[in-house]
Amino acid sequence: MKLLQIDRDALLKPLQAVTGIVEKRHTLPILSNVFLDKKADHLKLVATDLEIQVSTRCEVGKGGADEQQLTVSARKLQDILRSMPDGTSIALDAQNNRLQVKAGKSRFNLQTLPAADFPLLGDSGAALTKVTLQQKALRDLLLLVQFAMAQQDIRYYLNGMLIVLEGELMRVVATDGHRLSYASGAIGTQDEKREVILPRKAVLELSRLLADSEEPVDIEIYANQVRFTFGPIELTTKIIDGKFPDYTRVIPSNYQRHIAVNRVLLLQALQRAAILSNEKFRGVRWMLMESSLRISCTNNEQEEAQEELEVDYTAEALDVGFNITYLLDVLNNVDSETIDCAFGDANSSMLVTLPERPDYRYVVMPMRI
Repeated sequence: MKLLQIDRDALLKPLQAVTGIVEKRHTLPILSNVFLDKKADHLKLVATDLEIQVSTRCEVGKGGADEQQLTVSARKLQDILRSMPDGTSIALDAQNNRLQVKAGKSRFNLQTLPAADFPLLGDSGAALTKVTLQQKALRDLLLLVQFAMAQQDIRYYLNGMLIVLEGELMRVVATDGHRLSYASGAIGTQDEKREVILPRKAVLELSRLLADSEEPVDIEIYANQVRFTFGPIELTTKIIDGKFPDYTRVIPSNYQRHIAVNRVLLLQALQRAAILSNEKFRGVRWMLMESSLRISCTNNEQEEAQEELEVDYTAEALDVGFNITYLLDVLNNVDSETIDCAFGDANSSMLVTLPERPDYRYVVMPMRI
């Protein structure tokens, strides 16, 4: 039974939008599949990993089945479409637990699984709150903090990003316990303060899918889910249940020692020094002296790298150690020409701020070297 006839690019683009969350190996075979829901002149595509669900739709024109639902391997269908030349016309035929993909003289017969078995995320009632902002604004916020999220930490609430909606601000915070990244952006006025922790995978997927445009994205918060709707895409994610650390206590506010540094020059100096850093501990020493920042790394072979940058600094000398990876992360993920670094003493964290973005804070804990 003919399902639809469509241009290769018109199907590949929405398919790629949903397949990012599909796991390569899964205990439930159907989670490797994409749910195809054909209705009249459009096709809805859905993928899920039980925690996150992404759906989108595309116009397919008249013809083919009026209504049909099935699931088929997301990766295989995507790989088949990718292998076809641009502009190829694709026909999909479904029958006897098989989906046949036809293009020119090529034929591919894929196994299907019943659509009724596909675990769509349930409806979670009425939204508690809804805000709208530009896709670019949300994407920028995510990119400023997501690199500081923990990975597979036993403190599961750190394996994600905190969103706080309060007043006219949306705050986003991520930390792995060793460093913390914070940013905020304007939204419409909120009646009630809302806090949710989004899973790491949902944050990364959102960053990938959001466009660098002024088109809107709607954010709806439910009791145990958050839904993001932008263009034809809808991403729904479960919320991490846990208490996020009090980030306001971590961000220092009264440091007296400050330097302003060219971001690119500092990044390049740290990249060179990192070549000889200890591969396990990744430590780097910062020695602040009058008009100078000296950076040094050593490793187990007693090799040493030294870099020196001219800075406007007149306070007392300071010798402090950091994890060089955490410094490279922030320098690679902000695009400010200059960054400001503020210090307490040798046992205090460093605060990184951006002159062009007063709402941004990045805190790095010191390490003994």
